[in-house]
Amino acid sequence: MKFLIYSSLLCPYCDAAKKLLKKLKLDYSEILIDNDPMVKKQMIKLSNRKTVPQIFFENIHIGGYDDLEKLNRNGEIFNLINEKK
Repeated sequence: MKFLIYSSLLCPYCDAAKKLLKKLKLDYSEILIDNDPMVKKQMIKLSNRKTVPQIFFENIHIGGYDDLEKLNRNGEIFNLINEKK
């Protein structure tokens, strides 16, 4: 089970999301939207949002960094993971 982050190289919130996942020892893969309009369109279609990061856990859209941080703060991030096991 893995997280997926649509991100940009110039995005501090993307960096914060990746740091949080690393701190929690959670695997993720990253898709950069920089200079690739088709990838950005795909992200928008999946998330209905135009900003990065957009974070997914399997087929569940978590949202952006603030959403991920809230899940962590409330202790819900590991509940989400355990539900998918």
